[in-house]
Amino acid sequence: MCNRSVISFVITLLLYVPLFSQNPLNDKAENLLGLYEGTQGKMIFRAKIEKEADGTYLGRIVWLNRDKDAHGNLLLDTKNPDRTLRTTPLREVVLFRGLHYDVHHANWRGCKIYDPQRGISAKLTARFADDGRLALTGSLLGISETVYWKKIN
Repeated sequence: MCNRSVISFVITLLLYVPLFSQNPLNDKAENLLGLYEGTQGKMIFRAKIEKEADGTYLGRIVWLNRDKDAHGNLLLDTKNPDRTLRTTPLREVVLFRGLHYDVHHANWRGCKIYDPQRGISAKLTARFADDGRLALTGSLLGISETVYWKKIN
């Protein structure tokens, strides 16, 4: 009987312990706003997160370390599933729109993040990690990947 109580207690505890410690950056929705730097492969980019009129958040690329091909042409969002967006320069791509703050979970969620290198979108959850970097987790078909952006402004 005692073992069942201990097991129940441990399971209950695990359900209520957050995956990230209580980083104070996760306590306020507006902490998400700003300019971030991230990498994907050899690409270094800067993304800006802004608040939209409806109170949700939008993230878009504003700078790339390499935004032209070997011939001097702008790199475009050629893998976008929406053919009308394939002529958008990579340095202007919207990565997510409609992200909102979830007070109960102390994170941001509710939209998809777009990966222009693969041309796919995945369900997005964002949260600040212990070291202050923004952890963005994209999930698609039960597979998740987390990338980290460093806030620079």
